[in-house]
Amino acid sequence: MTNRVALREWTTDDAADAYAVYGAGEVARWLTPAMDQVIDEAAMRSMLRSWAADQPTLTPPYGRWALTRRSDGQVIGGLSLRPLPPYKEDIEIAWQLAPGYWGQGYATEAARALAGWAFTQGASELFAVIRPGNARATAMARRIGMEWTGESDKYYDLHLQVYRLRPDDLVAAPRQD
Repeated sequence: MTNRVALREWTTDDAADAYAVYGAGEVARWLTPAMDQVIDEAAMRSMLRSWAADQPTLTPPYGRWALTRRSDGQVIGGLSLRPLPPYKEDIEIAWQLAPGYWGQGYATEAARALAGWAFTQGASELFAVIRPGNARATAMARRIGMEWTGESDKYYDLHLQVYRLRPDDLVAAPRQD
């Protein structure tokens, strides 16, 4: 994927590392209602089992992947491409990183690479929907080249800020890796 990070499919063996991401309050507070905070490692293992079972049935570019650091294989976060409700006509790109890895550019590198791959799979645009006040996610969207398109109540029955990425935006964005 990049010199520093790689994506791979989730396995149930990732439960402890995934829980460090999705169980962290400072991450989970921004995920609902798309995903609730995971309450413990057993619940995370169950969720990973479900994600792993679903992955082979998804048509590219859709999927959920573990984000790993190439230097040691450590799972440091997760990325996904999924259809946005309610009509499933827009593709959401989402990223979550364990708080201990924030500020090191890993998510930016991975999201740019995943977006580039999604465009080779036929996606014409990707969206990030961000709760007002989530400054980290807003900054991340801008780092990967996303353009703010406004606010909407269309997705998840919430008032959200909407960012869009098209192939030309990805090419024009300054690289972070």
